[in-house]
Amino acid sequence: MIIGIDLGTTNSLAAYYTEEGPKIIPNRLGKHLTPSVVSVDEEGQVYIGETAKERMLLHPESSAAVFKRSMGSEKTYELSGKKFLPEELSALVLKALKEDAECFLQEEVTEAVISVPAYFNDERRKATKRAGELAGLKVERIISEPTAAAIAYGLYQNRENGKFLVFDLGGGTFDVSILELFDSIIEVRAVAGDNFLGGEDFTRIIEQIFFDKHAEIDKDALTEKELRHITKQAENCKLGFSDNRTSGMLCKLGEQTYEMELSVDEYEAKCDELLDKIRQPIKRSLSDANVRLKDIDRVVLVGGATKLSFIRKFVGKLFHNLPDTSVNPDEAVALGAAVQGAMKERKDSIREVILTDVCPFTLGTEVVLEKDNGRFEDGHFCPIIERNTTIPASRTERLYTVNDNQTQIRCKVLQGESRFASNNVMLGEIHIRVPKAEAGKEAVDVTYTYDVNSILEVEIKVVSTGEITKQIIRTNATDMTEEEVKERMEALSYLKIHPRDKEENKLLLLRGERLYEESIGKERMQIEYALREFEKALDTREDSIIEGARRNFKEFLEEIIE
Repeated sequence: MIIGIDLGTTNSLAAYYTEEGPKIIPNRLGKHLTPSVVSVDEEGQVYIGETAKERMLLHPESSAAVFKRSMGSEKTYELSGKKFLPEELSALVLKALKEDAECFLQEEVTEAVISVPAYFNDERRKATKRAGELAGLKVERIISEPTAAAIAYGLYQNRENGKFLVFDLGGGTFDVSILELFDSIIEVRAVAGDNFLGGEDFTRIIEQIFFDKHAEIDKDALTEKELRHITKQAENCKLGFSDNRTSGMLCKLGEQTYEMELSVDEYEAKCDELLDKIRQPIKRSLSDANVRLKDIDRVVLVGGATKLSFIRKFVGKLFHNLPDTSVNPDEAVALGAAVQGAMKERKDSIREVILTDVCPFTLGTEVVLEKDNGRFEDGHFCPIIERNTTIPASRTERLYTVNDNQTQIRCKVLQGESRFASNNVMLGEIHIRVPKAEAGKEAVDVTYTYDVNSILEVEIKVVSTGEITKQIIRTNATDMTEEEVKERMEALSYLKIHPRDKEENKLLLLRGERLYEESIGKERMQIEYALREFEKALDTREDSIIEGARRNFKEFLEEIIE
């Protein structure tokens, strides 16, 4: 079976397709969202999702979050003495989603369509695919998040023709896509975005306001646990703005308690710089699509950060149009990915739908340019397939020799937008032999072909001889062979994934421990007593006793939190 997965910076979730449309798959705790957090204890026990997020507040040094921002890089995270690449942490999250799906659907899940930010480059996309393979999933299709959201909106909410813009502000990334819906064709016209702009950055603004208002706090002297506590309270404060004009936070640092009340107007003013950063990708996408603001028929919101009232107001003012929120912004991407999976399976109910996508970055090669003094200067970028070209696409550029008796032409395959080759990402390099001749007499036709699965084929033809060289370009983040996947999975086999059936118990224990540390006096004593009673129930190993104790302990903790 194929499922759709939204592998998010802050939260991840999965969906499957039914005859009634796509449906979200609940996780082992019965919730739709699984926090993209991994935590490892000193015994090698791995916690994923909400349990890991709770444990991170107690043990931040052995927990990791927001690792999606580092996908495709060599950055490592050390958790309890064990090192992980971002894709390995992502694989653990994906594996948990796969297990939850199999438990819920009562059948094996073998394949997934996984979403990525539209502006993810080739390395990041391949790293995401690799994460899926490490999780035991076949991943033939990677779909851009705004495109996935557009599928969910376009197919299941409104079927009218027109142009619409998907505004996707998630936990760690921002994407904007302009699409056109016509009959059964959804055409992506342009994408743009920022891989380092999202809800996490809006949380940091509140953190900074808190420190500005409490200048007596020495930030450098705080422990990692205290910093995590402040971040959590700042996140809660941000969420409070979803329905209110004011929100606040309360932090206990040592023996001191610090409070702050914040109005949405003050908060919005502090976010001006972030809002300016949002405007740039919107302008770029409109320009690339050759579309004016007034041509946009509908603006749809995607991503948890769009729940903020002032973000919705900002979007409304920008487009002079009330944004569409008819699909849950947290769930739209996963729902669309599930539909893409159904398209791949040729489900009868959606077989007539045609979806086109675009190349998110320009693909080209390095060339030399002749200057006014007749000398040549190397290091310049020659675009071959421009960004936002509808894919699959094939483009050809003719390149000439620049030296007498030149016997070789070097083709560097590059991805990026800079006019200087060194500022772009090199995907590969091909060397082609050419006959000796005067400068400019020999030439090669360089053809780039790029498909919907982000596979780039480079064909180079020597014009005078007709000799052709073809190569599939793969970055350092190449697809893994079955042997490599098996080897990497065995390397991670020492990890002990926390048992599904004990997940809720461990989550409640960690929450109780955190609340105990945050409390003082009588309340702390009450929490300790409740913890001991719950632990006694767990020691009995009697399901009926544990179930009742868990229910009572959960109700007790909810009263404490309120």
